[in-house]
Amino acid sequence: MWPTSQRPNRSPGRPECRAVRLLDPLAVRQCRVQTLGRLPQRLSALVLVLHGGRSRGHGRAHALRLAYLRMLPFALELRRTGQTGDGAGLGVAMVRYRYRGWNAPDNDALRDAESALAQAEQVHPDTPVVLLGHSMGARAALAAAGHPQVVAVCALAPWLDESDQMGQLAGRGVLIAHGDRDRMTDAGASYEYALRATRVTNRICRFEVPGDGHAMLRRAPDWRRLVRRFVLGETGITPLDPEITDAMRRPAPAGLRSTPAAR
Repeated sequence: MWPTSQRPNRSPGRPECRAVRLLDPLAVRQCRVQTLGRLPQRLSALVLVLHGGRSRGHGRAHALRLAYLRMLPFALELRRTGQTGDGAGLGVAMVRYRYRGWNAPDNDALRDAESALAQAEQVHPDTPVVLLGHSMGARAALAAAGHPQVVAVCALAPWLDESDQMGQLAGRGVLIAHGDRDRMTDAGASYEYALRATRVTNRICRFEVPGDGHAMLRRAPDWRRLVRRFVLGETGITPLDPEITDAMRRPAPAGLRSTPAAR
């Protein structure tokens, strides 16, 4: 994804987050940013995909864990549908953390998201970035949204509580989606977060996915369709989606408790 000569220097005393094209078996304690396929000749925008994890844990976050694999269908669909046919389009990259856990107060997943954004700024300084995350990754995506290149955040089943800030969302498009049968993360907490976030951005919506849980399996096509419509619209690949735009325009709580249309 990034030329070797342009990788950031390692910070003393902490594991490094660096980008690689292929799995490096020696880089056990380095987060990886791996592109899906070749980047377009003209990069319209870059999507960084942030997988889930757990509250605490310093075990390896490898590519065979379900938390990582769960996000691959989203990444692949965006890679497939985000090309415009004239050499331009979306670049999509998977971020894999150093550790499986958030590990407060270190907030390791957030540190890795910020490191991936710093690399994007170094190598693609004028490219808009969308952050797409699930669960712990959604928390990291929302928290890292203040980076100047971030234009939008898509947070799926985010793990949130009253301590999470929202000032960094100002000026960004934000979509939050949560299954109404989620037993791993609190849909009520994501609603309260979205409600508070309306103070800093008027481009926020939240969708409740009926009948689905944390793994996003029962209505998987609807989750992917919602993500695709949001990301392609926010990056200008397609016009803004009317259903999402309508949800953003509706006052709370209606615009924060929308239900995606099944198609």
